[in-house]
Amino acid sequence: MNAALPVVIVGGGLAGALAALCLAQRRPDVPMLLLEADERFGGNHTWSFFDSDVPEEARDLIAALNPVRWPRHTVAFPGRRREFDFAYNAVTSGALDALVRDRLPRNAWRTGAAVASLDADGVTLASGERIAALGVIDARGPDGPMPGLDLGWQCFVGIEFAARAPDPSCATVMDATLPQIDGYRFVYVLPMADDKVLVEDTYYTDGPDLDVAEVADRVRTLAAERGLSGPELRQEHGVLPILIGGDPDAFWPKGDPIPRLGMRGGFFHATTGYSFGLALQNAVTLSRGSESFDSAALAEWSRGRFERHWQAMRFFRVLNRMLFRAAPPLERYRVFEHFYRLPIALVARFYGGVPTAADKLRILSGKPPVAIGAALKALLGR
Repeated sequence: MNAALPVVIVGGGLAGALAALCLAQRRPDVPMLLLEADERFGGNHTWSFFDSDVPEEARDLIAALNPVRWPRHTVAFPGRRREFDFAYNAVTSGALDALVRDRLPRNAWRTGAAVASLDADGVTLASGERIAALGVIDARGPDGPMPGLDLGWQCFVGIEFAARAPDPSCATVMDATLPQIDGYRFVYVLPMADDKVLVEDTYYTDGPDLDVAEVADRVRTLAAERGLSGPELRQEHGVLPILIGGDPDAFWPKGDPIPRLGMRGGFFHATTGYSFGLALQNAVTLSRGSESFDSAALAEWSRGRFERHWQAMRFFRVLNRMLFRAAPPLERYRVFEHFYRLPIALVARFYGGVPTAADKLRILSGKPPVAIGAALKALLGR
């Protein structure tokens, strides 16, 4: 058995890797080990975020990830098109993997380290090796259904093409002018470089099943129709939870001795499924100078942050009930189309998860985009 390390982070995806990077930068006095089952950190993903998602203390870290930045972004619906002049950004998992390997000491990370079990005192690898630890943080993604949560899903397939977008300085984050299939469908177009474009076909749907090959063919068709096709450089896909309701204590029982980060801890925006900002905020807070890194203290800290996040997402869960329970699947786009009539500053606060009381009233004002009776039942949780 190895001598106990103060902190072992299990899972080198977005949340775990950012936590490790922040600890290495701000608390180099705390020995740490980051474990990842795969051969690279971060998987195969593109994460998007707004400037407001980045705490001041983390701006240098994000700069080191070489984000792609678009000064403008657009949305489009059958009855509305808008362009926003606040920036949209994205980083790739390849950049995250490279930064972990560059900034963490070689003895502070391991890939190909599948975990068989973990507890408050350490981790047992699939190989049988036991790693003792003062603090163990579970930052793995969910390994199946998320118990206790009532969920919708955002499913997507993206292909990066060797092609040039008509306007490389503008990202298309939501274009729902295409035929609706299996719920709310939109295309997402990110010019990743002068000669690279990521085209993503996305669905807000009732179930997590995703036929990657079928949707990938739709992406190729979309790219060809929009003059964006070319040699395929890479492909990614994902299934993100959209939180409608549930029991937070069933999902994460009080008194659970294992601290959590990332999706495992429910740290995602209830309506968008985005997790980048929350992962970064948690990583910064973890590294701000905690005096104790034992599992019990970290579990209390992370469970407390989850409770506050759950409360902050209450309004978003209400909106999601309207989206998934009141709107017919092929008319869900009307909810977003209605939302994007609102002022730019309100839209920014919404995506940041911090709408004001006045914002919430404004969002719910006007003629409902779905049948009034269905909307009232959804808003009341019936």
